[in-house]
Formats: sequence, structure tokens, C-alpha cells
Amino acid sequence: MTIQRVKSKWAKTKVLLNSEQLRARIPVTKVWSPSSLEQLLQEFGMLYVKPDQGTFGIGVIRVEKQSEISYSYQHDTKIMQFASFEELARSLQRLIGSRRYLIQQGIQLLRYEGRRFDIRIMVQHNSQRMWETTGIIGRLSHPKKIVTNYHSGGTPMSIDELMSPHLQQGQINGYKTWLAEIGTSTARQLQTKYPGLKEIGIDLAIDESFLPWILEVNTLPDPFIFRKLNDKSVFLRIHRYCVGYGRFKRRAK
Repeated sequence: MTIQRVKSKWAKTKVLLNSEQLRARIPVTKVWSPSSLEQLLQEFGMLYVKPDQGTFGIGVIRVEKQSEISYSYQHDTKIMQFASFEELARSLQRLIGSRRYLIQQGIQLLRYEGRRFDIRIMVQHNSQRMWETTGIIGRLSHPKKIVTNYHSGGTPMSIDELMSPHLQQGQINGYKTWLAEIGTSTARQLQTKYPGLKEIGIDLAIDESFLPWILEVNTLPDPFIFRKLNDKSVFLRIHRYCVGYGRFKRRAK
């Protein structure tokens, strides 16, 4: 059985923007150009610039406008300061080169003990070939980095623990139900363009008003991060579904 994969973040974003329901959950996103960078910095003050194709948060840059004459960006752990927009844009262009990059509205992430976190939602075809949200896990950023990916030093944690300073447990349960619905809606919308999809991983930000934002969708999601949860049944179900649609050949023990 062939499982469809889609590498381009921009291609997937365009499909999601066709959904009226999901459009409000997607940060403003444009293909990289200095003029788009200037426009979006004026509008939002903070942006993420990231490769159209890439994994593990590699190459992601956080760009900020501090004042009319002060700009900065952070790439990995390195922070650069600039006294004009032109200097900022030239430095970013040198970093990006000829690769295709996207500019995305920056979302001020919720924090846990002072560190930013986001959410990974796993959505899969179940045995009835229906989309089902099978796992939700939080990713706590490395204190010195802008990305939350496990492979870049992030810490996987349960969403219940990460949200506990912000919501009561009953509210967290309802919130997880909402995220699960966003997950299946995202999968169904992508399937209108890419019918061979069997699994997706959604990277989702939660802002300071508790609104969720779809940052990007991965069509080759890492199921093994869910092994980090105390509830081992989550990973076992994810792996069982992976076996069902042919990603893995044998069941996990």
C-alpha cells in the first residue's frame, strides 16, 4: 500500500486555506521576499521564516521588529541585531540563498515554567479508513532555542501537564476534544487534494488567549515521540494503525 507524502509546506497551506473552518486557524503565510518580510513585520512585529521543505525545525528563523530602527533575528541559538530593515533583509537573504522559504505570522506561544511550548497532533486512518486523532502531545522548547522539536532539544510532555497552570482539568479535557476535531478536519481537508494520505502530524501553537493555530502539517510524522507519554496505550494504538495501513510491518511490543 502506497502512503502519499507531501513535502512542500506551502502546497499544504494553500489546500488548508480553501477551508473556511480552518482558515481562521492558520497564521498569515507568504512565500519569502524582502517586500513581504517588510509588510508582515509592520503588521505583526514578530515572524517565523522557515524552509518550504524541511524537518525537525532545522533552518527556522525568528525575526522581530523592536522599533523603527531596531531589528533582530534568532537562528538556532545565535541572535543577530540590525539598525535598519535593509541590513536585516540582506543578512536573511544571504542565509536563505536560493532556497524556497516561507514567512509566517509569529504566534506568541503559551509558556510552561518560562519556556515556550507547542502541540503535536497525530491523525491517522483507522481500521474503518476513517480519520481519527490518535495522539496529542506537548513539546517544551529548549530554553535557548526557538523551536520545540524533540530532535532540536525540545522536551515531550503531556498536554495536561503543560496546560495545568492555565486551565482546570475539566477545561483541559474539553480543550483536547477541540484539538482532536481540528486534527480530523485538517486531515479531511488535505485529503481533498492528496487522496493517498494515511497519516498526518499537525504542529499547533496555542496563543496567550488559548486560541490554537496550525503552524504546519507533516505527512511523515514521527510516531515514536508518543512513547514519551506515561499512557503507553497511546503509542501502541498509533503503531497498530501504522501497521494497518502499511507503514510498519509488525506490531510494537
